[in-house]
Amino acid sequence: MDDLNLPENSESAEQRAILDGLPLLVFLEREGKLVYANAEARRTLGDPGDAWAPRPVEDVLWGLLPGMANPQTQIVGSIESRSFHATVPARGGRLVGVEGTYSRLTPESQDAVIVALPSDREQAPRTRLMEDVLGCIPEAVAIVHENHIIFTNPSFTRIFGFSSEEACGADPRRFMVPETRLHEIAMIEKSIELGGNAAIETVRINKAGEMVDVSLVAAPLVVNSAVIGLVITYRDIGERKQVEAKLQHDAMHDLLTGLPNRALFLDRLTQAFSRRARRADQSCGVLFVDLDRFKEINDTLGHAAGDVLLVMVAERLSSAIRPQDTAARLGGDEFAILVENISSINDLEVVANRALAEMARPFDVFGHAIIAGASIGAAMAGSDHLAPESLIRDADFAMYSAKQGGGAQVEVFDKNLRIQVTNQQERERELRQALDKREYEVWYQPIYRLKTGKLEGFESQILWRRPSGEMESFRDMLLVAEETGLSISIGRETVETACRQMRNWTVMLPQSDVTLTVDLTQKQFFHPDMIAQLKRILAVTGAEPSRMMFEISETTLSENPDAAAAILNRMVDCNVRVAIDNFGSVMAPLNHLVRLPIDVVKLDSSLTAAATAKGRKFAVLDSIIQIGRNLGVQVVAQGIESPEQLEVLCRLGCELGQGQLLSGPLDHARAQELVGRGFRALTTQT
Repeated sequence: MDDLNLPENSESAEQRAILDGLPLLVFLEREGKLVYANAEARRTLGDPGDAWAPRPVEDVLWGLLPGMANPQTQIVGSIESRSFHATVPARGGRLVGVEGTYSRLTPESQDAVIVALPSDREQAPRTRLMEDVLGCIPEAVAIVHENHIIFTNPSFTRIFGFSSEEACGADPRRFMVPETRLHEIAMIEKSIELGGNAAIETVRINKAGEMVDVSLVAAPLVVNSAVIGLVITYRDIGERKQVEAKLQHDAMHDLLTGLPNRALFLDRLTQAFSRRARRADQSCGVLFVDLDRFKEINDTLGHAAGDVLLVMVAERLSSAIRPQDTAARLGGDEFAILVENISSINDLEVVANRALAEMARPFDVFGHAIIAGASIGAAMAGSDHLAPESLIRDADFAMYSAKQGGGAQVEVFDKNLRIQVTNQQERERELRQALDKREYEVWYQPIYRLKTGKLEGFESQILWRRPSGEMESFRDMLLVAEETGLSISIGRETVETACRQMRNWTVMLPQSDVTLTVDLTQKQFFHPDMIAQLKRILAVTGAEPSRMMFEISETTLSENPDAAAAILNRMVDCNVRVAIDNFGSVMAPLNHLVRLPIDVVKLDSSLTAAATAKGRKFAVLDSIIQIGRNLGVQVVAQGIESPEQLEVLCRLGCELGQGQLLSGPLDHARAQELVGRGFRALTTQT
């Protein structure tokens, strides 16, 4: 064995043959390195051929244990022979447990012989148990030594597709994405330098070349107090990433239509503002889109139909914009469009008109052909738009103006428009305040027989009591209430108040036969529950239905004549009377008087004023009075202001009238006094 002191260049062929023939692992150790390994050792370690490169003992024999002593105890350099247990990284990524003996060649020699066998009783079962455990866990495990993978478990193959034979021997950087490689390596090295583990969420490349989302933990592999490699575990987080991506998408998109929501729209508008600041020749604009008839459709066909309509609207708007633009749903039936890379308001109007044309085409909703229509406000970013929200606000102002103008149109924002809309919104604030503080009252304007002065009835009117005590017409506020939908609740309360007043007059003055007229707004008239509410109010108040008359404006009847006719017939079934208000204001077809169950026609004030004029309007006035007489329909002239008008109306045969000349609105006490008297006073009531 003396010749073994220089095995790399001097052992005899005979000695080599003897050692290679032993079924043992034989190593020669010199100064902490294994300078020789026999054939069995090379085969076990997976080193082909006869070549053997010297390497540190701890790189080959892991976790050296002298017998069952402390794992940190060193055997290398021992003077006496000592037994040990260790683990050998074998070929194919396996770990093989061995037990053996460490012996000095002579007490003075620097060389030692290590002889080992696989452990059949203790170490091998523990090694197999470790491999079984690593094979069962769902995380992929890779052990890295000297920048080469020396072990992978089955989950590594399942997640990444590489078998153990394909992965072992490879540089772990092979599986990294080039864009993140340097950053990940730096993080791992820094964590290990600080004595800890590195935890990262990143991506890896599988065998098919696809990206796999993983979370990995890289822990240092320590042998004999020295870091000799890494143990890396990988968890497939692809499903979690998909859930997170969906949650993030849902947080920034409208769930019903799939369009960006307000938050994402504002984010993209903010980015557009940043680009605009860098490119003075390229600006952006916002279109604010609000459907004209959505509430009516929702109330008539139901919320399911409304949702279907909103989805279709989203598709139409998306088809009307360019690829660089963004359509979003802000909430309800409000949509917005961000139009980028434009140089003038004309560019913005082109997109707006294209969207308007899409909204004008019928939608097929559950077999119904529906024209929803839209009001669109357009605002282009200018020097006074310092924040994205201000541009959205101005587009909203313009949309509000478009809706005020009748809808189905595009309105371009200017500074004067902001003032107009602000004033309108102030009126809405005043209306809500008046409702909250109960600053409105129901008064009653008399209706007389013109020839005799006999009291025929009253028209209920809402007046606004100002904080100063002054009474003011509530008509303008009712227009605002109609736009906001508040007219329905106001109208319902007015009907109930009038019916209770009629019941009081009937009880207190049973000899009276006066009627009481109540106006119905368009929204109130077409409301699905209107007839049910009317029946309930008549039953609760005990008012005589035949003495209650309900006025519907000429424009309301012209809006949807077929639907109006069906509602009027149901009202007649309740035994109430029906009047057309403001007849002649838009010269509605006279066949309304033939087709519809109308009891009274109330002339528009413009026709009453024509009584003292000559021309076509006077001829129309005369014709309507005569037609009313022939059809058995009573005609009431509204807005009588002069004795001359009164004289001509009487001569033409108009039976009934009301106006400031005869009497202004009266509170309930003075109205009741007039009911008891039965005739108008000689002086005008105010």
